[in-house]
Amino acid sequence: MTRPFTFPGLATRVVFGHGTLAQVPEEVARLGHSRALVLSTPQQEAQAQALAAALGARAAGVFAGATMHTPVEVTDTAVAAYAAMRADCVVSLGGGSTTGLGKAIATRTGADQVVVPTTYAGSEMTDILGETAGGEKTTRRDASIRPEVVVYDVDLTLTLPVGLTVTSALNAIAHAMEGFYAPDRHPITEALSRDAMTAFARALPVLVKNPTDAAARADALYAAWGCSTTLGHVTMALHHKLAHVLGGSFGLPHAETHAVLLPHTTAYNEGAVDGLLTPIRDSFGHGTAAKGLWHFAKACAAPLRLADLGLTEADLDRATDIATRNPYANPRPVTRDGIRHLLQNAYDGECP
Repeated sequence: MTRPFTFPGLATRVVFGHGTLAQVPEEVARLGHSRALVLSTPQQEAQAQALAAALGARAAGVFAGATMHTPVEVTDTAVAAYAAMRADCVVSLGGGSTTGLGKAIATRTGADQVVVPTTYAGSEMTDILGETAGGEKTTRRDASIRPEVVVYDVDLTLTLPVGLTVTSALNAIAHAMEGFYAPDRHPITEALSRDAMTAFARALPVLVKNPTDAAARADALYAAWGCSTTLGHVTMALHHKLAHVLGGSFGLPHAETHAVLLPHTTAYNEGAVDGLLTPIRDSFGHGTAAKGLWHFAKACAAPLRLADLGLTEADLDRATDIATRNPYANPRPVTRDGIRHLLQNAYDGECP
C-alpha cells in the first residue's frame, strides 16, 4: 500500500552524461551570470584552472583552498576572495569538500552554484551544509544552501582512484540507507534509492577490477545522483550524526569514515525499522542489510576499522559523549551504552 506523501519536486537542474563539463559555461550563462569563481581543493587546482580557462571571460578566478569538513576559517577566506574578484556565482569542481565550500559561500552571499562532482559522495543535490568550528561539526539545512545546477560528467570519474571510488560510493549508500527509514520518506526517494542500490552492487565490483569501465562509471554516478537526491529530501539520523562527530571533532577522513560506520549504523537500526532495509539486503545478500554491506565493503577492499583511520580506543568514550549530547532523531533510541558498543564494533571492524 502506498502511503500518502508530499513531494516538493526537484529544485536543482541536472545535466548528466559524457563530456558534459563542456556545458558549464552555458549553464553559468543560463543562470544570468558573467563572473564565476571556480572552487577546488589544492589537489584539483589544475582541473579548476582548466575549467576557468574554458569559461573565458565568464571566469572571475580560481580559489583552490577547499578542505575537508568545511572549516569556517577557510570559508571566511573564500568569501573575501569572492568579493575581491567581484564574482557573481560559484562553480564547484570536486568532491564533498569543494561542494561544501560552494554551499558555505552561497548561503553567506546569495551566490548561485553550479556543482561538478568528481566523486560519488553525494552532497550536491542537498540543502545540507556541515561546517567545522571550535573542534565540532554542526549541520544545518536551508534553501539558500541547495545548488541551482549540478553537472555530472561521467568522464571526470574515469580517473577516480579505486579507493576513493569505493569509499565515496559507500558514503552515498549511507544516504540511501537512512532514506529508507526516514520519517519523511516517500515513494520517489524510495524508488531512487532502490535503483541506486542495484546500480552500485553491479558497478563497484567491476570498477575495482577495471576502473576505466565507462558503463560501470555511468552506473555508479547515476547511483550517486539517486542517493544524493534522497538525502536532499529526507531527515538524517544516527549514521550521519556519528560521521559528523568523528569528522568534525577527530579529523577523520569523510568518505572513509562513512564507509567504516555504514554496516554498524545499519545494524544498530535494522531491527527497529520493520523490514524497511530489505532493498539493501536484497542487493548485497548475506541475510541482513548490515552483513551485506560489511561483506560488500570487504570484497571491494574498503577500510573496515576506525582504528585504521587514526581514531584511538581512548577516543571512543569522548566520541560517544559528543554523539549522545544532541542526537539526531533516530528510529531506535540513542543510548550511551548502545552508541559506545557500536563505536567499539566499528573500531574493531568485526562483521556486525
